[in-house]
Amino acid sequence: MNEQPLRILYFASEVEPFARTGGLAEVAASLPRALQALGHEVIVAMPRYGHIEPSRWQLEPSQITLTIPLADTAEPATWYTTALPDSDVKVWMVENQRLFGQPEVYLGDGDAERFVFWAKATLEIARDQGWQPDVVHLNDWHAAIVANWLRTSYRDDQFFANTASLYTIHTLAYRGVFGQRVLEMAGIAEYGYIAHSDMPSLHRVVDLMSRGIYYADMINTVSPTHAREILTPAFGEGLDPLLRDRRDRLFGVLNGIDNRRYNPATDSYLAQPFSYDDLTGKQACKIALQQQLGWEADPSKPLFCFIGRLNDQKGLGLLAETIENVLSHHQFQCVVMGTGEARYHEWLSDLQQRHPQQVAVALTFNEALAHQCYAGSDVLLMPSLVEPGGTNQLIAQRYGCLPLVCAVGGLADTVENINTYAGTGNGFGFTQPESQSLYGTMMRALELYRHPELWQAAVKRAMHCDWSWARSAQRYDELYRRALVSRAARRPRASYGDANERS
Repeated sequence: MNEQPLRILYFASEVEPFARTGGLAEVAASLPRALQALGHEVIVAMPRYGHIEPSRWQLEPSQITLTIPLADTAEPATWYTTALPDSDVKVWMVENQRLFGQPEVYLGDGDAERFVFWAKATLEIARDQGWQPDVVHLNDWHAAIVANWLRTSYRDDQFFANTASLYTIHTLAYRGVFGQRVLEMAGIAEYGYIAHSDMPSLHRVVDLMSRGIYYADMINTVSPTHAREILTPAFGEGLDPLLRDRRDRLFGVLNGIDNRRYNPATDSYLAQPFSYDDLTGKQACKIALQQQLGWEADPSKPLFCFIGRLNDQKGLGLLAETIENVLSHHQFQCVVMGTGEARYHEWLSDLQQRHPQQVAVALTFNEALAHQCYAGSDVLLMPSLVEPGGTNQLIAQRYGCLPLVCAVGGLADTVENINTYAGTGNGFGFTQPESQSLYGTMMRALELYRHPELWQAAVKRAMHCDWSWARSAQRYDELYRRALVSRAARRPRASYGDANERS
């Protein structure tokens, strides 16, 4: 990196291994490491939830208590300092027993107050420590209010005068919609609601996601294709008019995977290691998986897997319409691991009972079994109807398991249809979310599997792909630089006015 290193204050409501409910936690544990490897100074900020034991994680308590105003009251804030495991990336954990003493990460009622407090406390901790961030990197609605503050109540604050903001949308559906009281808690009631001629609901509610979009210097979501999708009503979750207004600063950056954690050559969960240069261990992993699932060991049978939430968004409805026909006419096996809607639990249990030698179901999530499925399977089924970024398809490729996907969001950006004549491609994709399209794509995969040399060539192409966080970090570095340029050029925005007015 030839340019000046930056100070990056990275806001995330959950960070692995301290707290995790979804994919954000893994991103927040990995991207800051990759950014620090580029030479940046990164501090990760999160709450200390009640289940995070200070002794277990070597949390160092601060000796200072700050007072954080919340509407007509105030709350004490202290913090702990630690580091991401096996790294020198510093972590600040904001402490307040009333707001974060419970073990749960999200509570629903009261979350607006909790996360407004956390965001404000984090800024004030940075001030107390004399640590001026060049960029605040804000993830999802929980941190969105910071972008709002930097353009309104903090706009004349000299400590943050040169601080730019990047707002990352991981899941647009979770918008953080609350009542007017949130504006009072955040100290910005004088500015009122956001106004947008095409979004009348913004006149009546406080939508924190929309405020992040409206006020951030730069915005990104987690794939280039999804950045385009959310400009449309079909994917925009009602925010597409606002996103279209800000499309000149909306980008897509693919997530990465931790190549140390997902490495078939060193993975202790596997029956036998293997690598790009020596694939012999992959067959041993397949036999071990078949035996673990109660099947006869037969590596000649194609083995598919599905790992994820069992709901419509992940394509379970599409799979339910399709797989029975495939099972009836073709010799292949399929293992499904995940939890979700009760109706899909019941359907999968029934499917397993009717096809015990072809279908195995684990209604849970088990880290070891997930690794074993990636290593022992030939194809990953991922027929998602919406997939902003996705990481399962990246992990699968690392383990020589070819992804079969509906080409939406990050799946369209990371899975290229195999072309045996050109010797290109790393998986199988279809564009129409219909049973016939999924069926035809599964047929393509089964047909290619009948040609071992062509199959192995595709496996090696998939394993050769670089989906590391180092690649993603370079792209985020570019967005931070853009945000700083935008911050330097922007004029103050003292009131919300109409969101069609951009600066």
